[in-house]
Amino acid sequence: MNNELMAMQTDPHVSCKGEPGRVAPVIDRNRCEAKAKCVEVCPFDVFAIRPLESSDRAALSFLGSVKAWVHGNRQAYVLRPDDCQACQLCIKACPEGAIRLAPYPTA
Repeated sequence: MNNELMAMQTDPHVSCKGEPGRVAPVIDRNRCEAKAKCVEVCPFDVFAIRPLESSDRAALSFLGSVKAWVHGNRQAYVLRPDDCQACQLCIKACPEGAIRLAPYPTA
């Protein structure tokens, strides 16, 4: 982990000025390789690595399917999107560039 990520993670509230529930991470299923960097750096426990759901696996491109198979058919999932505070640590940490932030839908 690089020094910038380590410094931001030690005091996430300094760098995470976003309001929870405004944006949420979105995972590009064709890029994610389940390396868990997002899980490691997220100070709000938004992510988890788990087996690909069948609907997600069915939607993968051919290359995405191969990558998923190579990585044990596991990927990052956003389990607590409403806890995201837009610090972007996950985006900076993801070696595949598989994460982006998008507006969180309000009910």
